[in-house]
Amino acid sequence: MDRTCTPNSLVKFMYHETSAAESQMVREAIEDDLLLREEFSRLQWAYRQLPRVRFNASPKALQAVLQYSRLALENQF
Repeated sequence: MDRTCTPNSLVKFMYHETSAAESQMVREAIEDDLLLREEFSRLQWAYRQLPRVRFNASPKALQAVLQYSRLALENQF
């Protein structure tokens, strides 16, 4: 079966969201197809340009989530 490598599958591969079989298929496709290799290279360049953002929730927000979780758990039983 011939599987086509899509831009979506390249992005999933780049973010390590593919199965072992999918990863192997994408690797082989990138090796075999110059245009696909160039597309993947452009995606990697764009990925490196994204700012590195770290999200830190406030202590108040964390407490609210924990309280909600406790109540939801208590109401389950």
